[in-house]
Amino acid sequence: MTMSASAVTLNEDQRDCYQELTNVAMGQAADRLARLLDVYVVLPIPKVNLIEANDLRMAIQEVETDSKISAVCQGFIGSGIAGEALLLFNDTSFGDLASLMNFTGQIDRHVELELLMDVGSLLIGACIQGIGEQLEIHFNQGHPVVLGQHCRIEDLLKNGNNAWNKTLAIEIHYTMEHVNIDCDLLLLFTEDSVAKLNNKINYLLD
Repeated sequence: MTMSASAVTLNEDQRDCYQELTNVAMGQAADRLARLLDVYVVLPIPKVNLIEANDLRMAIQEVETDSKISAVCQGFIGSGIAGEALLLFNDTSFGDLASLMNFTGQIDRHVELELLMDVGSLLIGACIQGIGEQLEIHFNQGHPVVLGQHCRIEDLLKNGNNAWNKTLAIEIHYTMEHVNIDCDLLLLFTEDSVAKLNNKINYLLD
């Protein structure tokens, strides 16, 4: 059963708490990425918003504008809380990424797919696990699914089938110093999960 829109809320204290939880989780993910690639990962403040499904399209389009991207998504669920992680990877990043991972052969779509899945699995897994540990939730993760390679964001969005009205969206932008690698990770919690998440957040705030 879907909650009414009025039941889905987010106040400033809750937003700050989500932001702090995400800071810790993305720091853990960045540390793993830095060790893998031997680079310094720049971490901004994550954006936390409760948005309408229609606004999600606009948010993603703001994240990736003109360039072509490759994208992978992975579902997760635990303690009645579910969502999807969406990793948007700028296509210009593949050359530097392959170099950092000591790949010396021809970079074709198959190699790019492997690189995308490796980085996606690492970043998504570490972030979800990091948030789950702080909230004492064990998230089971589904298999990662490639949404598209070398596509424009509007083509990617055509495939979306959102059955909810609102979502809690956490946006994390990862960049690396001295290399042309950048990607965006969006954690999207289903509408029905927000009240349960907020209850756990409120317990931390008390």
